[in-house]
Amino acid sequence: MYLPRAFAEHDLEALDRLAGRDRFITLVTVRDGEPVVSHLPVLYRRSGDHVELIGHWARPNPQATHAGPALAIFHGPHAYVSPGWYPDKEAAARVPTWNYAVAHLRGTLSTFDDERSLADVVDGLSIDHEATVGGDWRFEFERDDLRRQLRGIVGFRFIAHEIALKFKLSQNHPMTNREAVASQLETQSREASRETAALMRERMTTESNGD
Repeated sequence: MYLPRAFAEHDLEALDRLAGRDRFITLVTVRDGEPVVSHLPVLYRRSGDHVELIGHWARPNPQATHAGPALAIFHGPHAYVSPGWYPDKEAAARVPTWNYAVAHLRGTLSTFDDERSLADVVDGLSIDHEATVGGDWRFEFERDDLRRQLRGIVGFRFIAHEIALKFKLSQNHPMTNREAVASQLETQSREASRETAALMRERMTTESNGD
């Protein structure tokens, strides 16, 4: 990932935030020189610098036979930025751009298919997400019909070895431009645009406090 110094984020709490916002990754592996991609919900675990992702594929997914090096991507909010919003748009000949937050995790992928571990993954994902939709479904291990469903999936564990966080939030602009962009994004109908504005405000507040 192209990562200019101005946009690099080093605090892993920023990764916690992206994962907490949307525990759904793009998982990339390579087989025979070709990229293979899946989009998957995951359980996110971090202890200090140790980051682990756990999830599962449908068994027919070709990636379910992969192990070894992999790339996991968390996508944060993103928004179009119009050059017309910059106070110095004419003097600096500003052009359109896109603000966004994203995390690239490079690491090692391993697989598992024992019944107990797969059940724990399915149950863990339901605990994470059922409450968000007003539900209370849980995996009942004692039910044979539910355990039989586990034959259709393969579990994975991903251990991150390198983490790159890119928060491209107009940090390379004068503060007057950043304030103007955040103000405009706060008025947009897209929720992601307003979330991007909130991230911009946080960074600007931190900088003004000298942290």
